Amino acid sequence: QLQLVESGGGLVQPGGSLRLSCAASRFTLGDYAIGWFRQAPGKEREGVSCISRSGGSANYADSVKGRFTISRDNAKNTVTLQMNSLKPEDTAVYYCAAGGYCSGYVSYPLDTWGQGTQVTVSS
Repeated sequence: QLQLVESGGGLVQPGGSLRLSCAASRFTLGDYAIGWFRQAPGKEREGVSCISRSGGSANYADSVKGRFTISRDNAKNTVTLQMNSLKPEDTAVYYCAAGGYCSGYVSYPLDTWGQGTQVTVSS
């Protein structure tokens, strides 16, 4: 069974930064496009960013463009989401997902998820 594990969440003040990581267990992340998603309380899960298998293509939701950067190190089997200039509206549980391809900033199909990591932006 494919397993993804997110880490790096926490509490940060507005304007601060966090670095989320997505690590794979029992499979090679480099074989998949990887998407980051988030779900705020009372809201639907939404796509944030997606990176292609090679890392040569990355896309972002308009709400995070210019503030978040997705990258991958296939040798280390990890994908990272660097989040800068965080805003209270970025507060959510963040998930990574392994898919076959990116369609814009969303990875498909949506059938392999991590357990999520909480990001809270508050003063």
